[in-house]
Amino acid sequence: MQVQVIHKAFEDTPVHIATVDVSDLAHLSRMDQLEYAYRWTQNIMDSWSHPSGVEDKNPRVTVEVPVERYGHRSTSMGDEMVVEGITYRVAMTGFEQKEVDFA
Repeated sequence: MQVQVIHKAFEDTPVHIATVDVSDLAHLSRMDQLEYAYRWTQNIMDSWSHPSGVEDKNPRVTVEVPVERYGHRSTSMGDEMVVEGITYRVAMTGFEQKEVDFA
């Protein structure tokens, strides 16, 4: 199972920035899997996405967009994560399942 991380809070168009492999974390709840993906797309000690990053690197995270000089920003409120076709919005605290709009 994978979590697709979509940056859209500060972008003009949504960007599938990373994919986080949570297939061997099936014992965790869906919210815990989202929290895991959120944590590992944060710039805390260094860059999660830049090749020179060490502390915030995780081999389960695939960077989907080429990295520029400093790496990608941290995942933020307003970004989205997709798991098994269900979209979750990063909220002020936790995640909210996004309603499907058929209009």
